[in-house]
Amino acid sequence: MRSVTRAAGWLAAVVLVAAACSRGESGGNAGDTTAGNNNQRACPGDNAGLQLPDGFCATVFADSVGDARHIVVASNGDVYATLEGTRPSPEKAVAGDRQPAPRGVVALRDTTRDGKADVKEFFGERGNTGIGIANGYLYVDHGATISRHRMTEGELVPAGAGETIVSGMPLEPGHRARNFFITQNGDLLVNVGSATNSCQVKDRGNQSPGHDPCTELNTRAGIWRFDANKTNQRFTPQARWAAGIRNGMGIAAGPNGQIFATQHGRDQFLQNWSNLFPDTAYSAENPGEELLQVSQGDNFGWPYCYYSMAEKKLVTAPEYGGDGRKDDRCTDKKGPVAVFPGHWAPMSLMFYTGNAFPEKYRNGAFIAFHGSWNRAPAPQQGYRVVFQPLNGDKSSGDFETFADGFAAQPPQFVQPGNAAHRPVGLAQGPDGALYISDDAGGRIYRVTYQGRR
Repeated sequence: MRSVTRAAGWLAAVVLVAAACSRGESGGNAGDTTAGNNNQRACPGDNAGLQLPDGFCATVFADSVGDARHIVVASNGDVYATLEGTRPSPEKAVAGDRQPAPRGVVALRDTTRDGKADVKEFFGERGNTGIGIANGYLYVDHGATISRHRMTEGELVPAGAGETIVSGMPLEPGHRARNFFITQNGDLLVNVGSATNSCQVKDRGNQSPGHDPCTELNTRAGIWRFDANKTNQRFTPQARWAAGIRNGMGIAAGPNGQIFATQHGRDQFLQNWSNLFPDTAYSAENPGEELLQVSQGDNFGWPYCYYSMAEKKLVTAPEYGGDGRKDDRCTDKKGPVAVFPGHWAPMSLMFYTGNAFPEKYRNGAFIAFHGSWNRAPAPQQGYRVVFQPLNGDKSSGDFETFADGFAAQPPQFVQPGNAAHRPVGLAQGPDGALYISDDAGGRIYRVTYQGRR
């Protein structure tokens, strides 16, 4: 068994990318934090409104699909994205429908092979975030449950009712995405994000201490393991596989099979602990967002610890007696592989295994950042896709911004509610193209490389 990400990597070596744009130079040195803007040689037009390194071309694969969250690409190039439907919001009426049924998944097909979907179908029950393909099935997250649907060769939409794989997962309150990853040996690894910001007695309360011990960790803030091939499993505390991950929105296997995850750091140092952290810059930059290498039994420290960008290590949280420097609760907790600016909100993780991009990208990690809300009064940031070079389970250089311009607003004006687009999901196509989903503008981007390698 293998996930679609790994399957796409095997196919990418034998599929050629159609050259639709003129040639250009590859760009972006490790350590750069801005994407190249001079991309006209590689992609005529507005490059779908994005800034990419020279030689890369972004196009709109599909538009107005809904609140697209995570995304997968089948071996034949069909694209599937979950549509957020679990968050209470006014339904968008469909002409002639009194009460439109929720749509769980959008399925997209490019029959003309011009890089744009010309077939779009919706199916399934109310969706949430996670989606994956393994062993002939499409797996879909519905919030409290994960189901699978048998795929038939040649058919875009799975036929018949789905089977429940896991049910009873906690949903309310707090982080609601139940993204997942399916390993080659059939483990279904599910993120169950925290119910609170930092396990305080009064959640997000001013100088409220943390519950000690934090019993929330029994059922939240970690990764749970189930069997992807077994139906009708129930969520239990005993299935916890790794702990202390506040919200691991990205889970993926690296090229050596090790599991990695991203972590959303906690919020509100300034709002809750101004007596300890009166500097607005500290609250904006801390804690660092993290890329983690995760093995069974690991503990990454939430809520007792956070990653300090100033101390460059895990330090004790103020809810548990921390002062921004001491690390008495953290010396036995596992640290990150790489860190990123505070509050950028890492939403997905993908290791590039294809041959269509320059060699520097092979086996490195792409991470989609949704964008911040808690950096004020400093400008909000994020709203981009970055590339993190890796050597095995170690960072091999600084991250670089790969795709920017999603928000279509200057940084000082960007807020989540007025960002035109917010990247969420990442997937690799069988031809080595990179797909990026967007839950603000309902768009699916396709990024190809047309430059010299």
